[in-house]
Amino acid sequence: MDLKNLFNKISFDKKEQPEKKDAPSHWIKCPECSALMFFKEVENQNNICPKCNFHMRVGAQRRIEIICDEGSFEEYDSNLKPTDPLKFVDKKSYKKRVDEALIKTGRTSSVVSGECTINEVPVQIAIFDFSFMGGSLGSVEGEKIVRAINRSIQKNQGLIIVSASGGARMQESTFALMQMAKTSAALKRLDSAGLPYISVLTDPTMGGVSASFALLGDIIMAEPGALVGFAGQRVIKQTIGADLPEGFQRAEFLLEHGSIDMVVNRNDMKKTLSDLLTLFKKDAQLVS
Repeated sequence: MDLKNLFNKISFDKKEQPEKKDAPSHWIKCPECSALMFFKEVENQNNICPKCNFHMRVGAQRRIEIICDEGSFEEYDSNLKPTDPLKFVDKKSYKKRVDEALIKTGRTSSVVSGECTINEVPVQIAIFDFSFMGGSLGSVEGEKIVRAINRSIQKNQGLIIVSASGGARMQESTFALMQMAKTSAALKRLDSAGLPYISVLTDPTMGGVSASFALLGDIIMAEPGALVGFAGQRVIKQTIGADLPEGFQRAEFLLEHGSIDMVVNRNDMKKTLSDLLTLFKKDAQLVS
């Protein structure tokens, strides 16, 4: 076989190769310390930088894998999808934004809710996915949370909400703001039933989410470095006309000043949650 035929035999069609922008990146640069790491190294650490312990953001599916026992998660209410009651349009229509988020995430809302076990302890859980419209709180998200609360009461189980949100969804206006009161009222029923609610704050937890259910937990824990607050630092500074303490909206600052109960490394989150749920269950048995 001559060299030309040999080359043709082993050559490949360039069209079959992935575009450079579509090819998977095998390296990750830490946003905090700028360390360059092999992506498997970071993935094996649950998306925590092994150099500086920076907790990178993760989606709802990855969060399920980290917290829930393997194969135990059963999703509910996945058929719920936002409507457009105000026919809202800014640079794009609300309907188009929802459709784009669906294509991006494969989900119809920013909340994934369901039932699972955590180290064999059954619990109801709702997890925000920031990649769906910034994890914003709309009518569907509020309804999913309330239904999770109702299931907790019906099944006599604890509730966990993992928040990652920019706040109430502006495209739904008052409909979104109503979810703050709706979820808070439902949590009061959970409290009256003597069932525990553990709130997990991740980066970021802001706006109407932090102003309602996210900070109403019996136990409020946060991941290291999580940004938690209502308005952003720049807005607050412009409003009060004064410089703000360094890192005043970070989890460690909030713990130091008594706004949250604990800061928990993501690698320790599963055991911490199961221990707390077990403790609450034993306490309830003693009371009864």
